[in-house]
Amino acid sequence: MTITLTPGVIGFETLRAIYRGEAAALAPAAFPAIEASAAAVARILDRGDPVYGINTGFGKLASVRIDEADLATLQRNIVLSHAAGVGEPMPRAVVRLMMALKLASFGHGASGVSTETVRLIEAMLTKDLMPTIPSQGSVGASGDLAPLAHMAATMIGVGEIDGIPAAEALAKAGLAPLTLGAKEGLALLNGTQFSTACALAGLFEAESLFRTALVTGALSTEAAKGSDTPFDPRIHTLRRHRGQIDVAEALRTLMHASAIRASHLEGDARVQDPYCLRCQPQVMGAVLGILRQAAETLVDEANGVSDNPLIFADTDEALSGGNFHAEPVAFAADMIALALCEIGSIAERRIAMLVDPALSGLPAFLTPKPGLNSGFMIPQVTAAALVSENKQRAYPASVDSIPTSANQEDHVSMAAHGARRLLPMAENLASVLAIEYLAAAQGCDFHAPLTSSPALEQARTALRAEVPTLDHDRHFHPDIVAAIRLVNAGTLAALADLPL
Repeated sequence: MTITLTPGVIGFETLRAIYRGEAAALAPAAFPAIEASAAAVARILDRGDPVYGINTGFGKLASVRIDEADLATLQRNIVLSHAAGVGEPMPRAVVRLMMALKLASFGHGASGVSTETVRLIEAMLTKDLMPTIPSQGSVGASGDLAPLAHMAATMIGVGEIDGIPAAEALAKAGLAPLTLGAKEGLALLNGTQFSTACALAGLFEAESLFRTALVTGALSTEAAKGSDTPFDPRIHTLRRHRGQIDVAEALRTLMHASAIRASHLEGDARVQDPYCLRCQPQVMGAVLGILRQAAETLVDEANGVSDNPLIFADTDEALSGGNFHAEPVAFAADMIALALCEIGSIAERRIAMLVDPALSGLPAFLTPKPGLNSGFMIPQVTAAALVSENKQRAYPASVDSIPTSANQEDHVSMAAHGARRLLPMAENLASVLAIEYLAAAQGCDFHAPLTSSPALEQARTALRAEVPTLDHDRHFHPDIVAAIRLVNAGTLAALADLPL
């Protein structure tokens, strides 16, 4: 299936679908504006006025005038010289989304590129030709120059596509490399599409893991025979935060009709649960709030134009500005990092609570014969290690800046770094939640024959189809791997219907 992109109205679900594997093409209605923009560039050139990036050098060299005979060479040179990234290649899903975002940006008709350039991006997406993009080298202004230059290089037959020489990969697909026209090289590599794609990828993973954590958190509450009174809607209505209200409702729904909960409604000497259980709506509600805010920012960015200069065909003007500065994306990425960190932090505290008999009332380390068996002792340590690693990664990237291009670009956003860390953080969080999943299910097993709610029993059944109850020590790693697989498949997330 190929998704049709209408610039300016591309929704969150559409962006997620592209990240998950769908191809994308521009709506036909976008092409007249693209053609008008390219024609405006031709008219601007005919006037002979110096215009940044069209007939001048770049960055600190913007004062250097370029002869008409060298304009095509200028655009090719900027692509080749700026393709200077290093590091591991970016995941194909992120590259696909980055290309689709560049396509959507061009669709506004403010970039001065030709329809041939746009059609080649479409064809590469349709034929699943993903450029090999080194992950490091962007400071998030003046755009994501290095990674986008690597994308642009493949379009002129240089670099690699899926590890194959670009010219060869294009030829095999029946496509020809471009000869770039005026402004096209600059338009291709100037913009925030790399940072935005990385941030969106992190957000999509965070969305799924957020819902997963609602399920593992509810299951841990059941394992500890915790109370659902803290999820009473009256409490959360008084505080007014929408995310907190929504999370409390989701937790009530997940625990509805639980026999475990019913078994201790009366005669329970405990008055209040630990914060890791009782304050889930407050913590996870705050997480939901900033994820929603990040989603709003990133959808706006995905629907905008972020290269420079911008072409206004109605007046034949090329206006130089700073839309390439990715500060909004950097802030969004920092918020997502905080969310990933906090989801894991409170989940790890629930694991620690479950393995401590003084807090949970369960056998020490969730094993029937503690001492002879260590049970969940070291899985909790693993979770703690991953949470601390994410804490270190969660330091805001947007507070950093370093001058580049001989101080012409003297304040930068660091959005690329801030966004690029999100997928590794999400991977760590998935492992933490998988360990909580195992621990909570094990804790509930001790309450047999009592069962949890229908929704949470689905989660337990899915796990027990892969991992048996831990009645004595065994090689633990395969159990964690199986639980991670279920987390990453969205098995638990599907049980918590709470979208961003």
